[in-house]
Amino acid sequence: MGRFCCSTELARYTWRFAAIHAPMIQPYVVNIDPVAFGLGPVQVHWYGLMYLLGFFLVAVLGEYRRRHGRLPVTRDALGDLFFYGMLGVIIGGRVWYMLFYYDGGPRWIWTDPLALFKVWDGGMSFHGGLLGVLAASWWWSRRQHLHLADTMDFVAPLVPLGLGFGRLGNFINGELWGKPTTQAWGMIFPHARADDLAAAASDPSLLQRLQQFGGLPRHPSQLYEMLLEGAVMFVVVWLISMKPRPRYVVSGVFALLYGVFRFAVEFVRVPDPQLGYLAWGWLTMGQVQSLPLIVAGLWWLALSRRAPTLPLATTAGDAQNDARVS
Repeated sequence: MGRFCCSTELARYTWRFAAIHAPMIQPYVVNIDPVAFGLGPVQVHWYGLMYLLGFFLVAVLGEYRRRHGRLPVTRDALGDLFFYGMLGVIIGGRVWYMLFYYDGGPRWIWTDPLALFKVWDGGMSFHGGLLGVLAASWWWSRRQHLHLADTMDFVAPLVPLGLGFGRLGNFINGELWGKPTTQAWGMIFPHARADDLAAAASDPSLLQRLQQFGGLPRHPSQLYEMLLEGAVMFVVVWLISMKPRPRYVVSGVFALLYGVFRFAVEFVRVPDPQLGYLAWGWLTMGQVQSLPLIVAGLWWLALSRRAPTLPLATTAGDAQNDARVS
């Protein structure tokens, strides 16, 4: 028995040594042209296309949910919600980023106010976009005489699609990269050259890897977020919302999952250079802004235990309207 244990330990340490010292294949270099195509003097960026694709899928699946009675509104009313929500995402996300993340702080307001509209350069904040959507949903819900939480529960399963495509846009832009890694899936981000040099200057092992690959392999944190905040959240929240649930359940699960996923990925993502770490050498602005979502998700789930369940609505009115129009 003792000989078996010794053999097992020897094999474990041999595998670990080999994993550390094994040569790493040339990492993938993320050097994608951010311009998808041009229309004369107009350049169409992948980042903008990702948002358009996200909005399109949200509209299609939203109409699918409406037709299955998940919200008692007409097609036209739902179209209004999506339009206002789209404005909320763009305005809220951009303004929040410019106020809390933009390099140089809010000085752009008087030095370069047009920078607010350069969304093709990247720079959107989910937390600001969420606040924008909540504001638009509150205003729309009042006009439709609906409870805001019912609207939130309707929209929540659709949001991860936009999040996923937005993170893919970040990846194509080569921005919001992760920390250096020795994992086989590490990627080189040319825009992180300054960070590579700074990290290699303080760590000889990183300097060796920088010289070997021409750049430091880093965590593709954008793809992590695309997977977790996009694919995983969409599947989980969508499956939960397939059956009528008590009010706040769907929104609570969404908020809780996003907060936890974002907080976790921030540990391998390089913080915005103009902000750095806020405390303890690891706390980032993204984590600070995600904590309220975790708390809100838990609170909404607690409220759902005594909340009513919205019954399935009929879409007969739409059918009559369609027949009247035709």
